[in-house]
Amino acid sequence: MTKKTVAAGPSTLIDVAREAGVSPSTVSRILNGTARVSDDKRQAVLKAIARTNFAPNLMAQGLKKGKTHTIGIIVQDISSPFFDETLHGVDDGLKGTGYASVIVSGHWSALEEADRIRLLLARKVDGIILLSGSLPDEELLQFAAQRPMVVTGRALDGPTALGFTMDNEHGAWLAVRHLIELGHERIVFVSGPPTHADAQARRRGYLRALADAGIAADPALIVEGNFHENSGLLAVNHLFDSRLQFSAVFAANDQSAYGVRLALYRKGVRVPEDVSLVGFDDLPGSAYTTPPLTTVRQPLYDMGLAATTALLRLINGERVPTRVPPVELIVRETTRRR
Repeated sequence: MTKKTVAAGPSTLIDVAREAGVSPSTVSRILNGTARVSDDKRQAVLKAIARTNFAPNLMAQGLKKGKTHTIGIIVQDISSPFFDETLHGVDDGLKGTGYASVIVSGHWSALEEADRIRLLLARKVDGIILLSGSLPDEELLQFAAQRPMVVTGRALDGPTALGFTMDNEHGAWLAVRHLIELGHERIVFVSGPPTHADAQARRRGYLRALADAGIAADPALIVEGNFHENSGLLAVNHLFDSRLQFSAVFAANDQSAYGVRLALYRKGVRVPEDVSLVGFDDLPGSAYTTPPLTTVRQPLYDMGLAATTALLRLINGERVPTRVPPVELIVRETTRRR
């Protein structure tokens, strides 16, 4: 006599057990990964799950274990390609884990970040990933005492907190050294927000590269930006209005570099024949600009993937080394010898 497959309505754990010829508790323990059973019995249960179209109720399981199988992700700008690439890594890190994500934006505001963290904690997420941000370490560690937290852009370290950081200063140094080796000395720096840790580190790298080459830094060539395209465009307009001479521009990120490129085009300045240009991040679109952009590559996807892996292990009471690939200079077609 053949077993009758459940065909209508949502199937239950009891339906799976009946189909597989085992007890409901065995099915439950196999789903939770706690059962020591023969391969034949495990395969019978897996086949029964497929035949009955059974979908475990993760929320119900989570309530029993005090988990919701959700993680909160805080970005600073949902529309930014920088965060988009990092989120791809996060998304791939969650595949097959049974976890879902809740994404909110901090808008580069410490007050909004704290508010979003409280919101996620109220939703009972199992952990939080903060992509960049402005909150001080002490406040983040207080939040991490309530739920495990992984933060990018700083070297955070605590019992339930980990930080992933890139060597932004070294990346900027690589960019400016490349321009100096090509014979440039009047190098503009379009900076990021002065209070942002990454922007501060990139400024230090710019200044260190000039100092290492014996080139005096000209404060007039440092133009404050905001990591958005408009700041690159406005920076070039300011330089031309001030009649400052320069042969190269190092933009603190690729988005600013896109604005610089547009402004130079509108001024009739050729890149790289008249002015060389370097960005920072190596966003996906930077290989397709006209001409393709020389830039410093941050492994954004790898950062998202590593942060997710680390958070899931923190949730399970484990810790992993915070290692990600180093930054590197990617030379394309916006730089040439002077």
